[in-house]
Amino acid sequence: MKKQTTLGDQLRQRGISRRTFLKLCAITTSAMALPPTMIPRVARALEKAPRPSVIYLSFQECTGCLESLTRSHAPTLENLIFNSISLDYQDTLQAASGTAAEAARETAMKQFYGKYLLIVDGSIPTKDNGVYSTSAGRTNVDTLKEVAAGAAAVVAVGTCASFGGIPYANPNPTGAVPVSDLIKDKPIINVSGCPPIPVVITGVLAHYLTFGEIPALDRLGRPAAFYGESIHDRCYRRPFYDQGKFAKSFDDDGARNGWCLFELGCKGPTTHNACATTKWNGGVSFPIESGHPCLGCSEPNFWDGGGFYRALSQTTAPVGMWAGAAAVAGAAGGAAMGAAGRRKRAAAKREHHVVTAEELKKKGKEGQS
Repeated sequence: MKKQTTLGDQLRQRGISRRTFLKLCAITTSAMALPPTMIPRVARALEKAPRPSVIYLSFQECTGCLESLTRSHAPTLENLIFNSISLDYQDTLQAASGTAAEAARETAMKQFYGKYLLIVDGSIPTKDNGVYSTSAGRTNVDTLKEVAAGAAAVVAVGTCASFGGIPYANPNPTGAVPVSDLIKDKPIINVSGCPPIPVVITGVLAHYLTFGEIPALDRLGRPAAFYGESIHDRCYRRPFYDQGKFAKSFDDDGARNGWCLFELGCKGPTTHNACATTKWNGGVSFPIESGHPCLGCSEPNFWDGGGFYRALSQTTAPVGMWAGAAAVAGAAGGAAMGAAGRRKRAAAKREHHVVTAEELKKKGKEGQS
């Protein structure tokens, strides 16, 4: 019986040194948000990991998710695809087309039935028998159900595949639904974002390669290592929020001084993702660091959640009132609010609760009284 090729075999055949392999393991460990002490275990697991078959289906989407994946920097796409996984079907990247492409998919499904990983981006239209998106003469619904039947697990890449995304927004003319509405008997990992962070996509695949199982998920089926905390809680502008310092427009002194963008509509307090820590473009920046509020694109129904530039709270106790009170209270009041905020974040992290803007404002008022 022919021995199954492992990742270690693949790397040795390509002349990859042990030193280079351990560097790749360190990058992979970081991508999975694991501590450095896990590097030896990751190395042992990856060396013995079989080279899994991956089928990647694109449905009702804009190709932004695939573009994000091809911009991944850790592990590189080249390492990921050609050294770690066997990408047996992706109709945009593969050289084959037409019947040859579909034959490659069917061959992979038969050869690795029950073992291959299915990646899906885009929502699935269901209205009028799914005629609004077809490939190879079949609706997305039919293709998804057929391929998912033999998959070990499904990775829904992007907010469209995870929660419906923009096609799902009101009035949803195509009857778009997320993967989880159609597939009920397979593990589903939602890697949301519009598009998702490339390192998060590859981190999930690296976790599957390393441990042979899906990572721990939050209540929305997203990897807890990347979606466990809000962008607000990890944002470098958070101290300005605690001090009541907010940019009022995109060109005022607050904006130039890098103050909090909450009053310009930032959805960071209600959005869970790794943007503030992992960042984009090789860890260079993320939207808030570039001076633009978070749109909340990794949360369900973000497109129907109100204006992008409307602050989360426009109630009878607006942030401006709290900010004004903070200014009157001076530095001592700001420090008290900051300490209260830190205590609240620590408690929320222990209890795994979302820290909302309303909770923080309430705590800030308590700190002043």
